[in-house]
Amino acid sequence: MAPTETPSASQLETFPNPRPERDFTIEIVCPEFTSVCPKTGQPDFGTITFTYTPAASCVELKSLKLYLQQYRTRGIFYEQVTNQLLDDFVAACRPRRCQVVSVWTPRGGISTNVTCVYEAAAG
Repeated sequence: MAPTETPSASQLETFPNPRPERDFTIEIVCPEFTSVCPKTGQPDFGTITFTYTPAASCVELKSLKLYLQQYRTRGIFYEQVTNQLLDDFVAACRPRRCQVVSVWTPRGGISTNVTCVYEAAAG
């Protein structure tokens, strides 16, 4: 992937869930996430944690890493990037449930954490 490519769900690869009949939780911690503040142009550093219960498929980690790298030069607010990460993750693997938490390095003495949650409709 080119570093200037726009992040999208299509960049996330999946593989079959080895135990789709069982609910289990996968937690993926990405401690080196970087994006750019659209107001100041300064880099923002954070830890992104994906916690999900897979349905038919699981997210492949190398593709997730490459997808996340697409944000390094992208100007985007914390709230928007966290919501976009959740939307793309859900679109790629259709989990039973998913939570994305972004924990941002303090800037100007202020810390920010953003949590977004998805729960599949019962059915």
